[in-house]
Amino acid sequence: MSGGHGTDDGRGTAAGAATRTATDDGHAGTAPADGGPANATATATDGGHADAAGTRGGRRSDGAREVRPEELRSHQWYGTDGLRSFSHRARTRQLGYLPEEHLGKPVIAILNTWSDINPCHVHLRDRAQAVKRGVWQAGGFPLEFPVSTLSETFQKPTPMLYRNLLAMETEELLRSYPVDGAVLMGGCDKTTPALLMGAASVDLPTVFVPAGPMLPGHWRGETLGSGTDMWKYWDERRAGTIGDCELAELESGLARSPGHCMTMGTASTLTAAAETLGVTVPGASSVPAVDSGHDRMAAASGLRIVELVRQDLRLSRLLTREAYEDAVAAVLALGGSTNAVIHLIAMAGRSGVKLTLDDFDRIARTVPVLANLRPGGKHLMEDFHFAGGMRGFLSRITDVLHLDRPTVSHATLREQLDGALVHDDDVIRERHRPLAAEGGLAVLRGNLCPDGAVIKHVAMEQRFLKHTGPAVVFDDYRTMQRTIDDPALGITADHVLVLRGAGPKGGPGMPEYGMLPIPKYLLEQGVRDMVRISDARMSGTSYGACVLHVAPESHVGGPLALVRTGDTITLDVAARSLHLHVADEELERRGAAWTPPPARYERGYGALYMEQISQADTGCDFEFLARPGTTPDPYAG
Repeated sequence: MSGGHGTDDGRGTAAGAATRTATDDGHAGTAPADGGPANATATATDGGHADAAGTRGGRRSDGAREVRPEELRSHQWYGTDGLRSFSHRARTRQLGYLPEEHLGKPVIAILNTWSDINPCHVHLRDRAQAVKRGVWQAGGFPLEFPVSTLSETFQKPTPMLYRNLLAMETEELLRSYPVDGAVLMGGCDKTTPALLMGAASVDLPTVFVPAGPMLPGHWRGETLGSGTDMWKYWDERRAGTIGDCELAELESGLARSPGHCMTMGTASTLTAAAETLGVTVPGASSVPAVDSGHDRMAAASGLRIVELVRQDLRLSRLLTREAYEDAVAAVLALGGSTNAVIHLIAMAGRSGVKLTLDDFDRIARTVPVLANLRPGGKHLMEDFHFAGGMRGFLSRITDVLHLDRPTVSHATLREQLDGALVHDDDVIRERHRPLAAEGGLAVLRGNLCPDGAVIKHVAMEQRFLKHTGPAVVFDDYRTMQRTIDDPALGITADHVLVLRGAGPKGGPGMPEYGMLPIPKYLLEQGVRDMVRISDARMSGTSYGACVLHVAPESHVGGPLALVRTGDTITLDVAARSLHLHVADEELERRGAAWTPPPARYERGYGALYMEQISQADTGCDFEFLARPGTTPDPYAG
């Protein structure tokens, strides 16, 4: 049944039976992501059971056959005449369930990344109850599974080190338990790709439930965006323009509710990508975490997953090349996070789709930036939600989308976007007045990054779009922190700051070190941006002329390892070029003298990570997880 890359085994029915539009009137079928556009998926009630596609006696109203109870994957655990099934039924009674509550019904795994130390997900414990409510109402049997939480705020050295661990956990959990479909609950940066990577490798019917953005922050009459204003005001503190009292007030006003960052950072970028891929109910990605519409969206997702199991509509039917190209287009038109490049490449790989940096650069030239959202614009995610959300946004770039592909809620994306409206043309711009004429990210090539690098050019001072300057090189992040403010280094605003040893292996885990701090004495002079280059990542909420993801990284001997302080570097975004002005013969001499750094880990997960991790341009997945191949379902008898 399951394939390493989610290949369709031929049992899927016609993709995505059309679903009806409903009003939020207290019945089982609510308009998902309530508070957004009304023309969203709906699940109607039929004698107390959800029946969006009109199923009747094993046959849907569209003529396609419904999966029979004995064809459910969970039947292997519960429905056969053997000792193991007897044991499974007895142990389920031990859990307190009556046989009629689960036998013959779709078993739905709810994978919950809730944790007391993950503020982005602290509300997901309650939202899981709403998902269960929907599953019960649709005639399914929900089971909640706690899985690893990846807290961008607290986990060190970086949750990116553990993205693939959560992906493995997701894959093996879904494969090894008696489940027919899955609801994935995440949102904080690495959880969205991790959950979808693991689920794609198993290829069950799946719905993703985004955690939702937190409420806007407030401070002295100013609306704050986390963490964009965190970076901004920390620099102001270092520059001496604000003091300890102001900083304490900012601490209290910056993040004032559960939910992930409410700017177009990595979390919002990737949940928007998930909605564009078609794996959420319409409008789900922008509902504020504490809005009552978020509860209703979670319940609608529970209703929907049961119907997907009955249709046998698996992830492989949704996660196609066309879907990934649409997700790339959406990310670029949103002015989204640079981290989406790595994650979408890895996600696509798990779906058997080869997505490359060249695809990002090609698509970037076809779409403008239309989302006026921080850090590249001025608004926040709540504004985006009430301006029309992703349905409204996607309705403005339909010329570059593949509209005839299915989603979890509609037969086609075209149908899902039918009737979508934009209610605020400043938040979601019209095509004739974009924030930028081309997509918000650029892919760079050159002798300093032969396998590529990325830059978010819509969130930097435009005077640095073409810049040449001398390098100041730091071999590691700790040394940089300790010395960056030293006037003896002679750093000026025209210098190019270079950090190495911060890539997938060097970091380890490719931490968000790429937004290198500007020297304090330059901040005091009013400098707020400089060209910075590294093999690290940066927060999607950050900004600046930061060249990131340089590949291959310095830790494996990439050209970044050979740069010396004083070398001249040219950044030319329009030409998509990053060039080190050092003769090839000199670089060869430096390369011959370079020695690999010692191993960072002698044992444990870290050793596995260092052995298996790929470079940024190929998604930083593990080789043994990304390779083609199938994995059989376990024998349950």
